[in-house]
Amino acid sequence: MKRKIIEIDEEKCNGCGACAAACQEGAIGMVDGKARLLRDDYCDGLGNCLPACPTGAITFTEREAAAYDHAAVQQNKGVKTPPPFSGCPGSRARSISRGETPEQTPAQPSDGVSRLSQWPVQIKLAPVNAPWFDGARLLVAADCSAYAFANFHEQFIRNHITLIGCPKLDGVDYAEKLAAILENNDIKSVTVVRMEVPCCGGLEAAVKTALQRSGKMIPWQVVVISTDGQILD
Repeated sequence: MKRKIIEIDEEKCNGCGACAAACQEGAIGMVDGKARLLRDDYCDGLGNCLPACPTGAITFTEREAAAYDHAAVQQNKGVKTPPPFSGCPGSRARSISRGETPEQTPAQPSDGVSRLSQWPVQIKLAPVNAPWFDGARLLVAADCSAYAFANFHEQFIRNHITLIGCPKLDGVDYAEKLAAILENNDIKSVTVVRMEVPCCGGLEAAVKTALQRSGKMIPWQVVVISTDGQILD
């Protein structure tokens, strides 16, 4: 099948290994001091490795390649110990403890405290099997929405695991990555917060497709924010 897959320019590769550490699927390995795509069917085409590469040696190409095989990736993970993290510090997964905070109603203003409970937040960078997904109420938000809606942390991020993205700027279909997250974790609910602009429909469509692919009955809702910061739906 013809699909989008990564391509590594060995001449640009400096052998740092950051891409291999960032690849959650084990598709990239170090061979003779250079990064190499080990198996086409391990590459999901989402490009978690791209931001980790300091030299720009990794790009997307569209060519004939074996379909992504999630089962093979999971089996491979079961027999191989992942390498220690050595990639970009900004993409390293971690939980953020906020301690106990008093309950607030959505109408109350923010007290200036961040309600973010995990990192990273970009859909493209989030590890599929991060521990904080277990039992999570998932928020999938357009990245513009937090700028448009003033009380975003209190009304939406609070008590949720947050993923953000922009299908127009990223130029990817998030459905496969989101489906893998839903399939491999006990997600309790999904809230989509998008802007009223048409391009944000891609985010809502990706979540809907991911829910269908997961085969799970997970409650979900969509909230639409206007460009002047009002809730429309």
